[in-house]
Amino acid sequence: MPADYPPEIVKEGQVTVVALGPEYENLDEPRLDALTEVLLQVAETASPPVVVLDLSHTLFFGSAFIEVIFRMWNRLNHRDGGRFCICGLSEYCTEVLQVTHLDKLWETYANRDEAIKALNS
Repeated sequence: MPADYPPEIVKEGQVTVVALGPEYENLDEPRLDALTEVLLQVAETASPPVVVLDLSHTLFFGSAFIEVIFRMWNRLNHRDGGRFCICGLSEYCTEVLQVTHLDKLWETYANRDEAIKALNS
């Protein structure tokens, strides 16, 4: 599916935004393979290495996607000046990050504008 529906990748100021559209409402494992490649590529090539992951359309994700986010964050974190945050989390996805304590590791924002403003400052 990701090959047919690539995520939107746009530059807003110094921030690269990766937005998953409505096709990514449910991030189950079959959808993750191609998406993983795209996200890790963005983590390697974003210049500067400042990325917002916009999950406004995603209602569900599980441990496999958490691993992908972690790998993306880790690559950004090891680049000079690397910064990362997530925005637009559903109630369920917020709860998943809280239960796993990843909300302490990754900054989260209610929407894209807040996230971009925070990372552009």
